[in-house]
Amino acid sequence: MSRHSVAILGVGMTAVGEHWSRSLVNLAEEAGQLALDDAQRTTASALVIGNAYGATLNQQTQLGSLLAQRLQLGGCEAFTCEAGDAAGGVALRTGILLVMAGLAETALVIGVEKMTDTVGPARSSARNVSLDTDYEAVNGATQTALAALLMRRYMHEYGSSLADFAGFSENAHRNGARNPKAMFRNSLRPGAYVKAPTLADPINLFDSAPEADGAAAVLLARADLAQPRAVQVAGSAVATDSLTLQERSQPLYLRAVQLSTQRALFAAGLDLQDLDLLELHDATTIQTTLTLEAMGLSAAGTGWRWAKDAGARIALHGDLPLSTFGGLKSRGHPGGATGIYQAVEATLQLRGDAAANQVPGAQHALIQSMGGIGATVATHILCSESIEGAM
Repeated sequence: MSRHSVAILGVGMTAVGEHWSRSLVNLAEEAGQLALDDAQRTTASALVIGNAYGATLNQQTQLGSLLAQRLQLGGCEAFTCEAGDAAGGVALRTGILLVMAGLAETALVIGVEKMTDTVGPARSSARNVSLDTDYEAVNGATQTALAALLMRRYMHEYGSSLADFAGFSENAHRNGARNPKAMFRNSLRPGAYVKAPTLADPINLFDSAPEADGAAAVLLARADLAQPRAVQVAGSAVATDSLTLQERSQPLYLRAVQLSTQRALFAAGLDLQDLDLLELHDATTIQTTLTLEAMGLSAAGTGWRWAKDAGARIALHGDLPLSTFGGLKSRGHPGGATGIYQAVEATLQLRGDAAANQVPGAQHALIQSMGGIGATVATHILCSESIEGAM
Protein backbone atom coordinates (compact mmCIF):
# COMPACT_ATOMS: atom_id res chain seq x y z
CA MET A 1 0.00 0.00 0.00
CA SER A 2 1.51 3.32 -1.05
CA ARG A 3 1.75 6.24 1.38
CA HIS A 4 0.49 9.69 0.42
CA SER A 5 1.39 13.14 1.70
CA VAL A 6 -1.56 15.01 3.23
CA ALA A 7 -2.70 18.62 2.92
CA ILE A 8 -5.48 20.75 4.40
CA LEU A 9 -7.64 22.01 1.55
CA GLY A 10 -10.33 23.87 3.45
CA VAL A 11 -11.22 25.07 6.94
CA GLY A 12 -14.29 26.34 8.76
CA MET A 13 -15.36 27.19 12.30
CA THR A 14 -18.25 28.65 14.23
CA ALA A 15 -17.84 31.36 16.83
CA VAL A 16 -17.08 29.96 20.28
CA GLY A 17 -19.55 30.82 23.01
CA GLU A 18 -22.87 29.89 24.59
CA HIS A 19 -25.05 28.77 21.68
CA TRP A 20 -28.30 28.29 23.57
CA SER A 21 -30.49 28.11 20.47
CA ARG A 22 -28.35 25.65 18.52
CA SER A 23 -27.83 21.91 18.75
CA LEU A 24 -24.64 19.85 18.75
CA VAL A 25 -25.39 18.57 15.25
CA ASN A 26 -26.34 22.01 13.93
CA LEU A 27 -23.00 23.48 15.00
CA ALA A 28 -21.05 20.59 13.48
CA GLU A 29 -23.00 20.81 10.23
CA GLU A 30 -22.19 24.50 9.86
CA ALA A 31 -18.46 24.00 10.43
CA GLY A 32 -18.31 21.04 8.05
CA GLN A 33 -20.09 22.94 5.30
CA LEU A 34 -17.80 25.95 5.76
CA ALA A 35 -14.74 23.72 5.31
CA LEU A 36 -16.17 22.13 2.16
CA ASP A 37 -17.05 25.55 0.76
CA ASP A 38 -13.59 26.89 1.58
CA ALA A 39 -12.03 23.99 -0.34
CA GLN A 40 -14.54 24.43 -3.19
CA ARG A 41 -15.65 20.82 -2.74
CA THR A 42 -19.09 19.34 -2.31
CA THR A 43 -18.21 15.94 -0.85
CA ALA A 44 -15.60 13.89 1.03
CA SER A 45 -14.62 10.23 0.99
CA ALA A 46 -14.62 9.90 4.78
CA LEU A 47 -15.96 11.81 7.78
CA VAL A 48 -14.25 11.76 11.17
CA ILE A 49 -15.81 13.45 14.22
CA GLY A 50 -13.95 14.54 17.35
CA ASN A 51 -16.34 14.73 20.32
CA ALA A 52 -15.77 14.03 24.01
CA TYR A 53 -19.03 14.55 25.86
CA GLY A 54 -21.93 14.20 23.41
CA ALA A 55 -23.24 11.12 25.20
CA THR A 56 -23.23 12.66 28.68
CA LEU A 57 -23.93 16.33 27.96
CA ASN A 58 -26.25 16.02 24.95
CA GLN A 59 -27.51 12.42 25.07
CA GLN A 60 -26.30 12.02 21.50
CA THR A 61 -24.04 9.45 19.87
CA GLN A 62 -23.85 8.15 16.26
CA LEU A 63 -22.60 11.54 15.13
CA GLY A 64 -20.92 10.02 12.10
CA SER A 65 -24.17 8.84 10.58
CA LEU A 66 -26.07 11.96 11.63
CA LEU A 67 -23.59 14.36 10.12
CA ALA A 68 -22.96 12.34 6.97
CA GLN A 69 -26.68 12.64 6.27
CA ARG A 70 -26.84 16.36 7.12
CA LEU A 71 -23.85 17.13 4.90
CA GLN A 72 -25.15 14.92 2.08
CA LEU A 73 -22.05 12.76 2.04
CA GLY A 74 -24.01 9.77 0.76
CA GLY A 75 -23.04 6.70 2.78
CA CYS A 76 -19.38 7.60 3.32
CA GLU A 77 -17.26 5.97 6.00
CA ALA A 78 -17.99 7.99 9.15
CA PHE A 79 -17.28 7.57 12.86
CA THR A 80 -16.45 9.44 16.08
CA CYS A 81 -13.14 9.60 17.98
CA GLU A 82 -13.06 10.06 21.76
CA ALA A 83 -10.03 10.95 23.86
CA GLY A 84 -11.33 13.44 26.39
CA ASP A 85 -10.41 16.98 25.44
CA ALA A 86 -7.89 15.58 22.94
CA ALA A 87 -10.74 14.11 20.87
CA GLY A 88 -10.32 16.72 18.13
CA GLY A 89 -6.58 16.13 17.88
CA VAL A 90 -7.07 12.37 17.75
CA ALA A 91 -9.78 12.77 15.08
CA LEU A 92 -7.35 14.85 13.03
CA ARG A 93 -4.71 12.13 13.40
CA THR A 94 -7.25 9.53 12.27
CA GLY A 95 -8.24 11.53 9.20
CA ILE A 96 -4.58 12.02 8.30
CA LEU A 97 -3.93 8.28 8.56
CA LEU A 98 -6.91 7.46 6.33
CA VAL A 99 -5.61 9.75 3.60
CA MET A 100 -1.97 8.72 4.05
CA ALA A 101 -2.88 5.07 3.68
CA GLY A 102 -4.86 5.69 0.53
CA LEU A 103 -8.08 4.52 2.21
CA ALA A 104 -9.73 7.90 1.55
CA GLU A 105 -8.97 10.47 -1.13
CA THR A 106 -10.41 13.20 1.08
CA ALA A 107 -11.43 13.23 4.75
CA LEU A 108 -13.61 15.83 6.45
CA VAL A 109 -12.64 16.12 10.12
CA ILE A 110 -15.05 17.94 12.43
CA GLY A 111 -14.56 18.72 16.12
CA VAL A 112 -17.71 19.65 18.00
CA GLU A 113 -18.83 20.14 21.60
CA LYS A 114 -22.01 21.58 23.15
CA MET A 115 -21.25 22.16 26.82
CA THR A 116 -23.23 25.11 28.14
CA ASP A 117 -26.72 23.59 28.07
CA THR A 118 -25.72 21.74 31.26
CA VAL A 119 -24.65 23.79 34.26
CA GLY A 120 -23.19 23.38 37.76
CA PRO A 121 -22.49 19.96 39.25
CA ALA A 122 -24.29 18.20 36.39
CA ARG A 123 -21.72 19.52 33.91
CA SER A 124 -18.84 18.51 36.17
CA SER A 125 -20.25 14.99 36.45
CA ALA A 126 -20.72 14.77 32.69
CA ARG A 127 -17.12 15.86 32.08
CA ASN A 128 -15.70 13.59 34.78
CA VAL A 129 -16.21 10.55 32.56
CA SER A 130 -12.79 11.41 31.14
CA LEU A 131 -11.20 10.91 34.58
CA ASP A 132 -10.56 7.59 36.32
CA THR A 133 -13.99 6.68 37.69
CA ASP A 134 -12.71 4.38 40.45
CA TYR A 135 -10.01 6.63 41.93
CA GLU A 136 -10.62 10.23 40.85
CA ALA A 137 -14.21 11.02 39.94
CA VAL A 138 -15.66 8.97 42.79
CA ASN A 139 -13.68 11.10 45.25
CA GLY A 140 -14.86 14.41 43.80
CA ALA A 141 -11.86 15.24 41.64
CA THR A 142 -12.25 17.43 38.56
CA GLN A 143 -9.75 18.34 35.86
CA THR A 144 -9.42 21.83 37.34
CA ALA A 145 -8.81 20.41 40.82
CA LEU A 146 -6.12 18.06 39.51
CA ALA A 147 -4.42 20.90 37.65
CA ALA A 148 -4.54 22.91 40.90
CA LEU A 149 -2.74 20.12 42.77
CA LEU A 150 0.02 20.20 40.15
CA MET A 151 0.24 23.99 40.25
CA ARG A 152 0.52 24.01 44.03
CA ARG A 153 3.23 21.33 43.88
CA TYR A 154 5.10 23.26 41.17
CA MET A 155 5.02 26.49 43.17
CA HIS A 156 6.29 24.59 46.23
CA GLU A 157 9.15 22.84 44.41
CA TYR A 158 10.39 25.77 42.36
CA GLY A 159 9.48 28.76 44.51
CA SER A 160 7.31 30.46 41.90
CA SER A 161 4.30 32.63 42.76
CA LEU A 162 0.86 32.94 41.21
CA ALA A 163 1.81 36.26 39.61
CA ASP A 164 4.61 34.52 37.67
CA PHE A 165 2.01 32.79 35.45
CA ALA A 166 -0.06 35.88 34.63
CA GLY A 167 1.60 36.61 31.29
CA PHE A 168 0.19 33.45 29.73
CA SER A 169 -3.38 34.62 30.32
CA GLU A 170 -2.56 38.25 29.48
CA ASN A 171 -1.09 37.20 26.13
CA ALA A 172 -4.08 34.95 25.35
CA HIS A 173 -6.58 37.73 26.03
CA ARG A 174 -4.50 40.26 24.11
CA ASN A 175 -4.77 38.00 21.05
CA GLY A 176 -8.35 36.94 21.70
CA ALA A 177 -9.44 40.58 21.77
CA ARG A 178 -8.58 40.68 18.03
CA ASN A 179 -10.42 37.44 17.20
CA PRO A 180 -14.07 37.88 16.16
CA LYS A 181 -14.72 34.17 16.87
CA ALA A 182 -13.44 34.32 20.47
CA MET A 183 -15.72 33.84 23.47
CA PHE A 184 -14.02 36.53 25.58
CA ARG A 185 -12.61 39.49 23.64
CA ASN A 186 -11.43 41.45 26.66
CA SER A 187 -7.87 42.32 27.63
CA LEU A 188 -6.69 41.69 31.20
CA ARG A 189 -5.62 44.79 33.10
CA PRO A 190 -2.24 44.59 34.89
CA GLY A 191 -2.73 43.01 38.30
CA ALA A 192 -6.21 41.64 37.52
CA TYR A 193 -4.99 38.05 37.14
CA VAL A 194 -3.96 37.52 40.77
CA LYS A 195 -7.12 39.19 42.11
CA ALA A 196 -9.58 36.91 40.29
CA PRO A 197 -11.94 34.63 42.26
CA THR A 198 -10.48 31.23 43.13
CA LEU A 199 -11.80 28.10 41.41
CA ALA A 200 -9.49 25.49 42.95
CA ASP A 201 -6.63 27.00 44.93
CA PRO A 202 -4.34 28.30 43.45
CA ILE A 203 -6.16 28.24 40.08
CA ASN A 204 -8.52 31.18 39.63
CA LEU A 205 -11.04 32.47 37.11
CA PHE A 206 -8.42 34.18 34.94
CA ASP A 207 -6.14 31.14 35.05
CA SER A 208 -8.61 28.60 33.65
CA ALA A 209 -10.16 28.36 30.18
CA PRO A 210 -13.94 28.81 29.92
CA GLU A 211 -16.00 25.79 28.85
CA ALA A 212 -17.93 26.60 25.69
CA ASP A 213 -19.88 25.47 22.63
CA GLY A 214 -18.42 25.37 19.15
CA ALA A 215 -17.45 23.38 16.07
CA ALA A 216 -14.53 23.53 13.67
CA ALA A 217 -13.63 21.50 10.59
CA VAL A 218 -10.81 20.81 8.15
CA LEU A 219 -10.94 19.02 4.80
CA LEU A 220 -7.89 16.79 4.29
CA ALA A 221 -6.77 15.45 0.94
CA ARG A 222 -3.83 13.85 -0.81
CA ALA A 223 -1.24 16.57 -1.33
CA ASP A 224 -1.18 15.95 -5.08
CA LEU A 225 -4.81 17.10 -5.18
CA ALA A 226 -4.09 20.28 -3.26
CA GLN A 227 -4.72 23.81 -4.46
CA PRO A 228 -1.98 26.48 -4.24
CA ARG A 229 -3.25 27.76 -0.84
CA ALA A 230 -3.29 24.31 0.78
CA VAL A 231 -1.33 23.76 4.00
CA GLN A 232 0.82 20.65 4.34
CA VAL A 233 0.61 18.19 7.24
CA ALA A 234 4.31 17.60 7.85
CA GLY A 235 4.16 15.61 11.09
CA SER A 236 1.55 13.90 13.25
CA ALA A 237 1.72 11.86 16.45
CA VAL A 238 -0.30 10.78 19.47
CA ALA A 239 1.20 9.58 22.76
CA THR A 240 -0.29 8.57 26.12
CA ASP A 241 0.63 8.52 29.80
CA SER A 242 -1.06 7.19 32.94
CA LEU A 243 -4.57 8.57 33.20
CA THR A 244 -4.24 9.18 36.93
CA LEU A 245 -1.57 11.47 38.33
CA GLN A 246 -0.98 9.11 41.26
CA GLU A 247 0.49 6.51 38.92
CA ARG A 248 3.16 8.82 37.52
CA SER A 249 6.62 8.72 39.06
CA GLN A 250 7.13 12.39 38.10
CA PRO A 251 3.76 14.20 38.17
CA LEU A 252 5.33 17.49 36.99
CA TYR A 253 6.76 15.84 33.88
CA LEU A 254 4.30 15.41 30.99
CA ARG A 255 5.84 12.40 29.26
CA ALA A 256 3.17 12.17 26.54
CA VAL A 257 3.90 15.78 25.56
CA GLN A 258 7.58 14.99 25.13
CA LEU A 259 6.94 11.80 23.14
CA SER A 260 4.30 13.19 20.79
CA THR A 261 6.31 16.37 20.18
CA GLN A 262 9.49 14.45 19.38
CA ARG A 263 7.65 12.03 17.09
CA ALA A 264 5.82 14.76 15.18
CA LEU A 265 8.97 16.84 14.73
CA PHE A 266 10.91 13.77 13.58
CA ALA A 267 8.22 12.95 11.02
CA ALA A 268 8.38 16.54 9.76
CA GLY A 269 12.16 16.62 9.69
CA LEU A 270 12.14 19.77 11.82
CA ASP A 271 13.55 20.94 15.15
CA LEU A 272 11.95 23.12 17.82
CA GLN A 273 13.87 26.16 16.60
CA ASP A 274 12.20 25.81 13.17
CA LEU A 275 8.74 26.54 14.61
CA ASP A 276 7.16 29.94 14.03
CA LEU A 277 4.17 29.56 16.35
CA LEU A 278 2.56 27.23 18.89
CA GLU A 279 -1.07 26.46 19.65
CA LEU A 280 -0.96 24.55 22.95
CA HIS A 281 -3.63 23.18 25.27
CA ASP A 282 -3.68 26.14 27.66
CA ALA A 283 -6.69 24.99 29.69
CA THR A 284 -4.75 26.26 32.71
CA THR A 285 -1.44 28.11 32.89
CA ILE A 286 0.24 25.23 34.72
CA GLN A 287 -0.51 22.99 31.74
CA THR A 288 1.12 25.55 29.44
CA THR A 289 4.13 25.78 31.75
CA LEU A 290 4.61 22.01 32.04
CA THR A 291 4.10 21.60 28.29
CA LEU A 292 6.84 24.10 27.43
CA GLU A 293 9.17 22.21 29.77
CA ALA A 294 8.29 18.74 28.46
CA MET A 295 8.69 19.90 24.86
CA GLY A 296 12.24 20.95 25.65
CA LEU A 297 11.75 24.70 25.32
CA SER A 298 12.54 25.25 29.02
CA ALA A 299 14.31 23.40 31.80
CA ALA A 300 12.23 21.98 34.64
CA GLY A 301 10.96 24.74 36.90
CA THR A 302 11.54 27.54 34.37
CA GLY A 303 8.65 27.26 31.90
CA TRP A 304 6.85 30.16 33.61
CA ARG A 305 9.59 32.51 32.39
CA TRP A 306 7.92 32.60 28.97
CA ALA A 307 5.16 34.56 30.74
CA LYS A 308 7.46 37.34 31.97
CA ASP A 309 6.79 40.95 30.93
CA ALA A 310 3.11 40.23 30.22
CA GLY A 311 4.11 37.44 27.82
CA ALA A 312 6.24 39.62 25.52
CA ARG A 313 8.24 36.62 24.22
CA ILE A 314 5.06 34.72 23.25
CA ALA A 315 3.22 37.70 21.72
CA LEU A 316 2.40 37.82 18.00
CA HIS A 317 5.69 39.60 17.28
CA GLY A 318 7.65 37.79 20.00
CA ASP A 319 10.25 35.02 19.91
CA LEU A 320 7.70 32.20 19.69
CA PRO A 321 4.04 33.29 19.39
CA LEU A 322 1.60 31.28 21.49
CA SER A 323 -2.22 31.16 21.55
CA THR A 324 -2.31 33.43 18.52
CA PHE A 325 -6.12 33.60 18.32
CA GLY A 326 -6.57 33.61 22.11
CA GLY A 327 -6.01 29.93 22.81
CA LEU A 328 -8.40 28.00 25.01
CA LYS A 329 -8.22 30.79 27.61
CA SER A 330 -9.70 33.62 25.53
CA ARG A 331 -11.11 31.96 22.41
CA GLY A 332 -12.83 29.46 24.68
CA HIS A 333 -12.54 25.72 25.28
CA PRO A 334 -15.20 23.65 23.50
CA GLY A 335 -13.90 20.32 24.80
CA GLY A 336 -13.30 17.79 22.04
CA ALA A 337 -13.51 20.47 19.34
CA THR A 338 -10.45 22.35 20.60
CA GLY A 339 -7.89 20.39 18.57
CA ILE A 340 -9.66 21.23 15.32
CA TYR A 341 -9.94 24.92 16.23
CA GLN A 342 -6.16 24.85 16.61
CA ALA A 343 -5.80 23.27 13.15
CA VAL A 344 -8.07 25.91 11.57
CA GLU A 345 -6.25 28.78 13.30
CA ALA A 346 -2.81 27.46 12.36
CA THR A 347 -3.94 27.00 8.76
CA LEU A 348 -5.09 30.62 8.63
CA GLN A 349 -1.70 31.70 9.98
CA LEU A 350 0.21 29.69 7.37
CA ARG A 351 -1.99 30.96 4.56
CA GLY A 352 -1.43 34.54 5.68
CA ASP A 353 -5.17 34.87 6.36
CA ALA A 354 -5.05 35.57 10.10
CA ALA A 355 -5.79 39.31 9.68
CA ALA A 356 -5.15 41.19 12.95
CA ASN A 357 -3.82 37.98 14.54
CA GLN A 358 -1.24 37.30 11.84
CA VAL A 359 2.24 36.10 12.85
CA PRO A 360 4.59 37.72 10.31
CA GLY A 361 6.19 35.23 7.92
CA ALA A 362 4.72 32.12 9.60
CA GLN A 363 5.75 28.92 7.80
CA HIS A 364 5.83 26.18 10.45
CA ALA A 365 3.24 25.70 13.21
CA LEU A 366 2.92 23.14 15.99
CA ILE A 367 -0.54 22.42 17.38
CA GLN A 368 -1.14 20.23 20.41
CA SER A 369 -4.29 19.09 22.21
CA MET A 370 -4.45 17.27 25.51
CA GLY A 371 -6.86 14.82 27.13
CA GLY A 372 -6.76 14.96 30.92
CA ILE A 373 -3.56 16.38 32.40
CA GLY A 374 -1.33 14.95 29.68
CA ALA A 375 -2.95 11.51 29.57
CA THR A 376 -3.51 11.69 25.79
CA VAL A 377 -1.54 14.19 23.72
CA ALA A 378 -2.00 14.77 19.98
CA THR A 379 0.64 16.85 18.21
CA HIS A 380 0.68 18.02 14.58
CA ILE A 381 3.16 20.02 12.54
CA LEU A 382 1.64 22.12 9.75
CA CYS A 383 3.68 23.89 7.08
CA SER A 384 2.93 26.46 4.43
CA GLU A 385 4.82 24.39 1.87
CA SER A 386 5.84 20.76 1.47
CA ILE A 387 9.02 19.57 3.20
CA GLU A 388 11.31 17.07 1.49
CA GLY A 389 11.00 13.70 3.21
CA ALA A 390 8.28 14.74 5.69
CA MET A 391 5.79 12.14 6.97
